Amino acid sequence: MPVPPHAFGSWLFVPGDDPKKLNKALESNADVVIFDLEDAVSAGRKDIARSLTFDALSRTSRPARYVRVNDLASGYTAKDVEDTIAGKPDGYVLPKCEGPHDIETLAEMIRRHGVSPLPRILGICTETVRGVRNLMRMDWEHPMLVGLAWGGEDLQANLGARSNRSAGGGYASPFALARDLMLFAARDANVLAIDAVFTDFRNELGLTQETEAAKTLGFDGKMAIHPGQIGPIHNALKPGQSEREWAAKVVALLEASETGVAQLDGKMLDRPHLKLAEQILARS
Repeated sequence: MPVPPHAFGSWLFVPGDDPKKLNKALESNADVVIFDLEDAVSAGRKDIARSLTFDALSRTSRPARYVRVNDLASGYTAKDVEDTIAGKPDGYVLPKCEGPHDIETLAEMIRRHGVSPLPRILGICTETVRGVRNLMRMDWEHPMLVGLAWGGEDLQANLGARSNRSAGGGYASPFALARDLMLFAARDANVLAIDAVFTDFRNELGLTQETEAAKTLGFDGKMAIHPGQIGPIHNALKPGQSEREWAAKVVALLEASETGVAQLDGKMLDRPHLKLAEQILARS
């Protein structure tokens, strides 16, 4: 039985042209492995990456397998889909996604191959200034969209910024804004919201703190660049005991209430609290 998308907490990138790393990623505990045909692969190795990615897709159906294609402006996207879709990937990741029109362009590339079920699409939508501006100007809902994600490295280059982090280690204001707008757009489209990679992959404490902060804001998952990041991401996303206990009490009280309203520790509870509690228990 397929894993439901809401269970996708960790998304692990792996270069599509490296057999050793491909095998290691597939043996990891990641919820989703993303075979990368874009930034991790040089222009001269795109064909090799497509071939190795297709072989990896054909060998296994778990964990969930997504392919990051090259962006639409590159001229490589259709070939990326054509050479991998027979491997039955669970989805595709679209970088530099600037709006629902880009999602539909990739969707049409997928549909023309007549596969069933249709792979889903994760859009990385903050890598250009235009993409960020469109997050609150457009409705991002699409039947093949599974989620939206964000990243700061390409946006940093597009802005001409010297860094995407502040002196304290958190994201500088333009990048925090991009993250927040992506979260709003994802929730409005009723899809997953996936947080950016934590590039200092040896810094487990920093990764844990950033993942916990993202979870507090409402993010569903986090992208990773090393198998060693998967465990800390899962642990940080998992609701703590106090969260689980609170959620169980809220569900019990509101399900027993004839009015749809209850009280817990002197605070009023209603339907939004029930929805949050159910999400926490589902994540547990």
